[in-house]
Amino acid sequence: MNVLTEDRFLNGRIVARQTMQGFRSGLDAVMLAAGVPAIARDDVLELGSGAGIASLCLAARCTPLTITGIDLLSDLVSLAEANARANGMEQRLSFVIGNALEPPVSVRREYDHVFTNPPFHDDSGEKSPRIERELALADEGRLGDWLSAGLKRVRSQGTFTAILRADRLAEALGHLPVRGVMIFPLWPRCGEAAKRVIIQVRKGSRTPLALLPGLVLHESDGRYTPAADAVLRHGGSLALGSRPL
Repeated sequence: MNVLTEDRFLNGRIVARQTMQGFRSGLDAVMLAAGVPAIARDDVLELGSGAGIASLCLAARCTPLTITGIDLLSDLVSLAEANARANGMEQRLSFVIGNALEPPVSVRREYDHVFTNPPFHDDSGEKSPRIERELALADEGRLGDWLSAGLKRVRSQGTFTAILRADRLAEALGHLPVRGVMIFPLWPRCGEAAKRVIIQVRKGSRTPLALLPGLVLHESDGRYTPAADAVLRHGGSLALGSRPL
């Protein structure tokens, strides 16, 4: 039996149910959504939408806009749809069953923005016995395919945004254009190495790659920094797309 928990995001603005034993969205999903430079009436696609947490957070920050999420598992698509209804967002958010790398015809078009939290482990680590968690974590060497699939769905001058493990940055850059790329590190604490990075590509941009200052998440005592708190609790934007490109 797949037990569900009820979790709150953005200081309670979003209430969503997630599987207790499968892959669970948290800080990464909120930060990813905050990095998407969507504005009102944009058309957005999330690849690997899971329970819909990142899409819900983006929709809460930016309205009105439409978001389509795609996920391989029907149970997660049903859960994401239920979460959209529970938050009164069913008219703006829709979720479909399908392979993000080979999307169904219904979502095979160009979008203003595409975003994803792709599977972030290679196939050399320990396997999870939960299929939904394994699909969410193990990419089987296909990180480049996820990045290519996302870029393919972006219109000219639109953006593709992904959150990744920092130690896979070099691998990711090998599959991305040499221009129009921004890298935004998430530092656990001041002076510590980043564990996550947000990468954003402006499709068709000729601007050289930019390494941005990033965001420090925690104070030395473990509290969120004011900058992190503004995103995680108050729905603030990281505004990557507003930087000169």
